[in-house]
Amino acid sequence: MTISSEEASAALAEVDGIVARVKQSRVYRRAGDIFILWGALQFARRGLFWAFPKLAASGWIVVDLVGVGLTLLLLRDAFRQKRRAPLRLIATFALFYGFGWIWADVIGDLGPRQAAAFWPTLFQFGYAVAGLWFGAAFLAIGLGATTLTVAAYLWAGDAYWLALTIVNGGALIVAGLWMRRA
Repeated sequence: MTISSEEASAALAEVDGIVARVKQSRVYRRAGDIFILWGALQFARRGLFWAFPKLAASGWIVVDLVGVGLTLLLLRDAFRQKRRAPLRLIATFALFYGFGWIWADVIGDLGPRQAAAFWPTLFQFGYAVAGLWFGAAFLAIGLGATTLTVAAYLWAGDAYWLALTIVNGGALIVAGLWMRRA
C-alpha cells in the first residue's frame, strides 16, 4: 500500500496536532493541581488570620513560602528534564512579589482592603498572560477571577472579606478541577 505525499503530510499534521494536545493536557493537569493547592492555601490563610488576627501581618509571607515550596514539589518531575526551570519559576515568583511590594507598600501605600484585592489580581493578571502561551483556559481563569475580585471589592459591603476568600480560594479550586479534566 502506498500513500501520496499529500496523504502523508496530512497524517503527519494530524500526529503533530495530537502531540500538541497531549502536551497542553499535561500542562493543564499540572496547573490544575497547583491551582487547587493555592486555592486551599487561600482558604487556610483567611481562616488562620480570622482565628489569629495578630498573625496576619507576618503570616502572609509564611503561607506564600509554603505555597511556593509545595508548588516546586508538585513540579519536581518536570524539573528533572530541565534544570533551569526551578530557577525561572522562583525568579517569576520573586518578580511578581517584588513588583507587588513596590506598588502595594512603597508607591501605592494600599490599605488592607485594597491590598487584599490587589495581590490576587496581580497573580490573576499572570494567569491571563500565561493564557497567551499555554491556552485559553489560563486566560479565562485570570479574567474571570479578576472580574469576581473586582465585583467583591465594589459590591460585597460588610461581607467583603468572606466574599474575597470565597472568590479567590474558590475560583482557584474550581479552575484547578476544570483544568484537571483536560
